[in-house]
Amino acid sequence: MSEAVCNDWFTLPLGQLAELRRGITYSSSMLESEEDGLPYVNMKSFLKGGGFNPDGTKSYVGAYAQNDLVGDRDLLIANTDVTAGDIVGVPALLPDHLAVGKVLYSHHVTRLRINGDISVPFLYYLFCLPEYRSHMLRISRGTTVLMLDMHAIKRIPVRAPKVEADQNRIVEILTTLDEAIQQTETLIAKMQQVKAGLMHDLFTRGVTPDGHLRPTREQAPALYKESPLGWIPQEWEVLIVDELLAKTACPMRSGPFGSALLKDELVEEGIPFLGIDNIFIERFYPRFNRYVSMGKYQELIRYSVFPRDVIITIMGTVGRCCVVPEHASPMLSSKHLWTMTFDAGRVLPELVCWQLNHASWVKNWFACHSQGAVMEAIQSSTLRNLKLPVPSIEEQKQIYDCYVGCSQGIEAEEECLAKVRHQKHGLMQDLLAGESPVARDRK
Repeated sequence: MSEAVCNDWFTLPLGQLAELRRGITYSSSMLESEEDGLPYVNMKSFLKGGGFNPDGTKSYVGAYAQNDLVGDRDLLIANTDVTAGDIVGVPALLPDHLAVGKVLYSHHVTRLRINGDISVPFLYYLFCLPEYRSHMLRISRGTTVLMLDMHAIKRIPVRAPKVEADQNRIVEILTTLDEAIQQTETLIAKMQQVKAGLMHDLFTRGVTPDGHLRPTREQAPALYKESPLGWIPQEWEVLIVDELLAKTACPMRSGPFGSALLKDELVEEGIPFLGIDNIFIERFYPRFNRYVSMGKYQELIRYSVFPRDVIITIMGTVGRCCVVPEHASPMLSSKHLWTMTFDAGRVLPELVCWQLNHASWVKNWFACHSQGAVMEAIQSSTLRNLKLPVPSIEEQKQIYDCYVGCSQGIEAEEECLAKVRHQKHGLMQDLLAGESPVARDRK
């Protein structure tokens, strides 16, 4: 743990700043009611890295004492984790709509009842720092189930400005950044909903030559015809993926299997070897951990990935799809992906990608060809025989322009969000270590 560098700061063990108490042990019958019980904070109420997850709150109908309630001077931390330590020790503050009423918490949660030496929001931000997250993991016991050592946590050194006004000023700065992050996240979510609705209309109604959406079928039934995918514009076709692939030797391919590529043939630098961690919904992430030599690449060149190819994950997180950027260098696909090269004169890769990621007719097709409740892999025949609505290439270009316009707006907001998050990360490190003049320039 780092030392406070400012003389106007103190460092004390947590046990001197707060009274620690674990919550109520429950049975399933105590959490059955959704209407009559009190809000009940549990492990699922914590976000990774810190924060309150409103979707994780349960409702408790059992007995409790007054001292079992969360107060306005309380900070909650998760003391139990059944994963790899994602939430053990993370802090959470109650949102305003819960803080005004009675709230209970489970035995998997520890309540820190803070005395007057440190503010609750300040301690919340302090415990969100990576150094405190690491410290919480170090004092946790167990393998598959982690539990905080309730004695060791009392000895955690907590640093803070001696003057409450300085603590409040730091909290004010970080809270302002959190509000900006929340507002931007909300805006992005709304923009994504608008994009999803627009793209659905574009793939069921299309656009007229002047760039406007066609009238709906109810408004102009003569403009539409029935198809295996439902009602589509008269000019459109329904084609299977196999008919849209490029006329090349291997327009659809997965990666090398078995002994074609051994682990000891991977090198530190060379031709990137793609995996599912590079493929996300409409996003290609060029962060590579595995490479092959040029000689090995030439041997496996039939598994190459080229710019403008469409890639979909077929194992692990199944069904994520993106288009390879135009500036991409030569790469090699893994066996966990299907790579498809489409005929550029018949279909635009981005429009195929959007349908693979989002369209209901694609999801229904995949669901009909799954084994059991969860699809474990996408077979080549499933992809090749997938039916897609296909407008003319000219109309596709108009649809693509709409797609780009929506996507660019979202990407701009996402860049803004990344900058604010980066700014907050840097300020947290400085402000909460006493290294920023904000905490020192007290008059």
